[in-house]
Amino acid sequence: MSTHEAPESSEATGPTQPTEADITPPDSTAVRVGTLSWLFPHRSALAAVGLTLVIAAVVSLATFASSTGMSLSDSLSGLLGTGDSATVMLVQDFRLPRIAVGLMVGAALGVAGCLTQTLAGNRLATPDLIGVNEGATAAVVASVVGSSTGMIGDWWLGPLGAAAAAMVVVACAGGAGSGGYRILVVGIGVSTVIGAVTDLVMSRENDNTAGGVFLWTVGSLSGRDWSVGTPLSIVLLVLVPLSLVAGSRLQLLRFDDDMAATLGVNVRRVRAVTLALAVALSGVAVGIGGPIAFVALAAPVVATRLSGPTRVPVIGSALVGAALVGAADALGRVVAPVEIPVGVITSVLGGPFLLWVLFGKNSEQQTGKA
Repeated sequence: MSTHEAPESSEATGPTQPTEADITPPDSTAVRVGTLSWLFPHRSALAAVGLTLVIAAVVSLATFASSTGMSLSDSLSGLLGTGDSATVMLVQDFRLPRIAVGLMVGAALGVAGCLTQTLAGNRLATPDLIGVNEGATAAVVASVVGSSTGMIGDWWLGPLGAAAAAMVVVACAGGAGSGGYRILVVGIGVSTVIGAVTDLVMSRENDNTAGGVFLWTVGSLSGRDWSVGTPLSIVLLVLVPLSLVAGSRLQLLRFDDDMAATLGVNVRRVRAVTLALAVALSGVAVGIGGPIAFVALAAPVVATRLSGPTRVPVIGSALVGAALVGAADALGRVVAPVEIPVGVITSVLGGPFLLWVLFGKNSEQQTGKA
């Protein structure tokens, strides 16, 4: 009989292998379909449901918000199609499309802000600050130079101007693979120069043109209907899914570049594609609704608080952005005797929010790599 005792089970079987429960984040459930797997995020899903309910409430209130003094009963009859033809046309052909366009513009700005903030690792790195919005604004303003009507030009000029400004920023920063802080600093400089040129052009225009364009340059949804809403919806159907894919790769860029490359990420390509998506989304939103301030800054911050810091909240940012623009536009129609552009409302609300972002107790840790 051997005098040696039997080895312990752990020694016989080697090191214990981690189970699926050990490597699955605590707020997620692993869902498997064949060879494919997906982590279902409990907190993000709950936040999305809550935000959807908020948007439904915003749409309901915005439907009855009128700058013309229309009563609730008249608005309801117009919505149901039982009122007179003028009331039905005002509610169904003007107010409802405007609400839908506002929600989509807010969603586009929210996703664009989420991508740029994550890309740069800084909560202040939004399209408002890196020259993209100013480039889109300049392109649209340039289209009305010499016009006697003051009507805003075609919405698709916004993405073209945004792309041109982004190319200047990227070239000056040393390429799309540069650190986020360099793009942020260069973007602020380019944005200032483009903004000054736009102001100079506007100052040379007649009062009719300048007055008509001014409302749009502060951010306004006045007169926006399905003629711009339809192409905007198509753009979002294409770009938002791509942004979700980019967001999944951006999570790995929260490590340093060497670690991300070790995990199989082409760092330069991911940054270039992400920046292109953010530029396209922001350019389209500005081309349609004007440079609506602070939405791209606030939406990702709020979405991160709701869904948790471990994920890139693309969907959450879209929902928060939609709710912000929808609520601000409705508020602008009822808060004063005359309609206040949505960009003015977001700017007023955005100032205190920016101070909260800058001086919050965790601001130093949450501003990221910059």
